[in-house]
Amino acid sequence: MRKVGIISFVGIVGTGLLLRYTIVPDEEKMLKSLSPETRAIYERNKVQRREQHDKIMEQIIESAKSDKPIWKKMSENKGVNIKNEKQADTAPTPQNTPIFTAPLPTAAAVSSETADALATQNPALLSMLQGRLGSLIGAPSGYIDSLPKAVRERVDGLRCLQQQHTDIDKKLHLEIFELEKKYSELYAPLYARRTEIVQGAAEPTDAEKEEGAKIAEAEKEDAEVESGITEAPEDGEDAEEATGIPEFWLTALRNHPQLAELITDRDEGAIKFLRDIRLVYLSDKPGFKLEFEFAENPYFSNSVLSKTYVYEQSDVAGDLEFGSAQGTEIDWKPENDLSVTVETKKQRHKTSNRTRVVKKTVPAETFFSFFATVEEPESDDDSELADETRDRIELDYELAEEFKEKIVPCAIDWFTGKALAYEGLDEEEYDDGFMDDYYDDEDDDDEDDDEDDDDVDDLSRSAKDAAEPPQCKNQ
Repeated sequence: MRKVGIISFVGIVGTGLLLRYTIVPDEEKMLKSLSPETRAIYERNKVQRREQHDKIMEQIIESAKSDKPIWKKMSENKGVNIKNEKQADTAPTPQNTPIFTAPLPTAAAVSSETADALATQNPALLSMLQGRLGSLIGAPSGYIDSLPKAVRERVDGLRCLQQQHTDIDKKLHLEIFELEKKYSELYAPLYARRTEIVQGAAEPTDAEKEEGAKIAEAEKEDAEVESGITEAPEDGEDAEEATGIPEFWLTALRNHPQLAELITDRDEGAIKFLRDIRLVYLSDKPGFKLEFEFAENPYFSNSVLSKTYVYEQSDVAGDLEFGSAQGTEIDWKPENDLSVTVETKKQRHKTSNRTRVVKKTVPAETFFSFFATVEEPESDDDSELADETRDRIELDYELAEEFKEKIVPCAIDWFTGKALAYEGLDEEEYDDGFMDDYYDDEDDDDEDDDEDDDDVDDLSRSAKDAAEPPQCKNQ
C-alpha cells in the first residue's frame, strides 16, 4: 500500500509538472518568441529592473519604520535612480532605446507593484507594512513630538490662533445666514405678487407688462437663451377663460434636469394642482422649510406638503452643513396613491391548468418621495443598504439646495427655459439613470407565490408606465 501511495503521489506530481511544462511557457520560451533586438534589450535591462525593485522596497520599509515626515525621508533617499550607471549619456537610438519605455513609477504604481511582490514573496512582511501604514492615516507622524520644546510651544501658539480664526468663521457664517433671512423679507412682496399673477388672483400692471416685454425682446436677440415656450398659440376663447398661468410650476419643474427625472407621467396629474412653492427660514435655529401649496385634488388631502432642513455648524471650518431633514406624511386617497402601484398577474397551475388572478402592491417611483423622512444610518453601518440610504440623503440635500437657491427665486426663468442657459445646463449631459439612487430599491422578487404557479401574462399597465423614464417636456 505504501508503494502504491508513493506511485500515486509521484504520478499526480508528475502530471502537474507535465501540464505546467506544456501549458505555462517559461521565460526561455517567451524570449525565443521575441525579435533579437527586443530580446537583447530585455536582457540588458533585467538586472536594472531588479535593482529598481529592491531600492523601492528598501524605501517603503524604511519609511514605514521611521518617525520622520515622509517628505523628509524621501528627500534623504533622493528617490530611485532608474538610470543604469553603465549607460553613457548619449542620444537615443534604436539600439539603446527600449521599445516599451517605462516612466518613473508614481507612488500609487509603486505601492501596487510592491504589494503584489510582497504578497507572493513575504506575506508576513506585507501584513506588517499594511498595519503600520494604515495606522498612520489621520494619526500624528511623530515629527511634531520630535521637535525641540521651544518649537513645539510655537506650534501650540499657532494652533490657538487657528482656533480663534475658526471662531470668527463661525460668526461669519451665522451672520451670512441672518443676512439671507433679512433679504428674504425684502423678496417676500415680490413672491407674493408672483403668486397672485400665477394663480389668477391679480393681473400684471401695464408698467409690469411693458417692462417684461422689453426683457423678452432682449432675450430673443440673445442667441444663447432659448425659451422653453417654443410656439405662441393664437388667442381664442380658451385663452380668455384661462386663469393665471396654467401649469406654471409643473412646467418650471419639468425644465429642471434633475427634477425632470423624478417626475413621472403619473405625477404630472397631481403637480398640476401645485399653486405655490415657498421658502421659509426657521426662526429658532439655522435652517429653512420648503412649503408646497396644493389646490384641492383627487390625489391627497394635504393642502400643504413641506420639508424642513436644519443646519449644523462645522467645528473645523465653521460653515453651515445639512444636519437633518423632516418631511410630511402624505395622506393619500386610496384610489390615487402615487407611491404604490398594483401589479395584476394571471397565473396558471402547471398540473391542474387552472388560472387565478393575483394582485400585489409594490412601491412606485414618484416625485413625492421627496417628502419622505429618511433616517441617517449609524456611522459604523457599512452595509449596502446603509450606503444607498446615505446616497439618497445626499441627493435629497442637493435637491433642497436647488429649490432654495434656484427654483424658488427664479421660477419664471425655469418656466421659460432661460435658466438652462445661464445655469450652463444641457439635458443631453444627464444620463437616463442620473437620479436612480434617489428612489428606494425595493423591486426584489416576491417568492411567496405557489411554486407550482407559472406567470403567463402581466396585466399591469400602471407599473409599466411608472417604470418608463420621463422625458423633459418644454411647454
